[in-house]
Amino acid sequence: MPTQGDGRADDAWLTQGMAKAQLHEIFATVDDSASGAGFAIASVLAAKAAPVMWLRTEASERQGGRLHATGLVEMGLDVSSLVLGLVEDEASLLRAAADAARCHGLGTLLIESWGRAPKIDLTATRRLMLAAEASGVTILSLRIGAEPVPSAAASRWQVAACRSRPLEADAPGKPAFDIELLRRRGGQAGLRWRVEWDRDAHIFDQTAFASGDSAALPGAGVPVAADRAAADDAAAFVRRTG
Repeated sequence: MPTQGDGRADDAWLTQGMAKAQLHEIFATVDDSASGAGFAIASVLAAKAAPVMWLRTEASERQGGRLHATGLVEMGLDVSSLVLGLVEDEASLLRAAADAARCHGLGTLLIESWGRAPKIDLTATRRLMLAAEASGVTILSLRIGAEPVPSAAASRWQVAACRSRPLEADAPGKPAFDIELLRRRGGQAGLRWRVEWDRDAHIFDQTAFASGDSAALPGAGVPVAADRAAADDAAAFVRRTG
């Protein structure tokens, strides 16, 4: 089993993103799939870990919609640093991930799966972790509508949307997340944060919730996956398949 851990402070991810050259799992419900994807992209930006290769299956695209270029830009991502790989099924997803994980030119490999995805098991995640440690590529496994199972991931996160503070003139607030650290190799788990994403500074800001501020707007996040009609118009700007 890989033994590398994250020796940083528990909250280092707020400003530095997740530990590099490791595999991390991000879990979100189907209803919070956009929040899970938004948190993954924000984590890439906080870690300064571009370029990004985003792998997803055709089933993921049918269920979650195509990526929304405007949402990605609003998160702060330069879409020219994103390569999207659309593959046929879960087996193809893991084969493509194994190849991409060995590519030293990548900053982050984002693997998106929906549902149980039984092939993403302890053996598969161990291989991905070893590849990440060898190449220096950070791997984020975005698990939508799945339950955690034993894996070799260095950390495991549960993501949900939360209410963000209104801006001037009652404009929708910054993307806000309810984050729980379910597992961290060699460190404390069970920690929880409520944060806003600062797209200008590329950090997660928890000061907005430090005083229990209840003045908030529901649903103020920026989606990175749109409904199919909107996504059809925007996808050409970010979608490169192979």
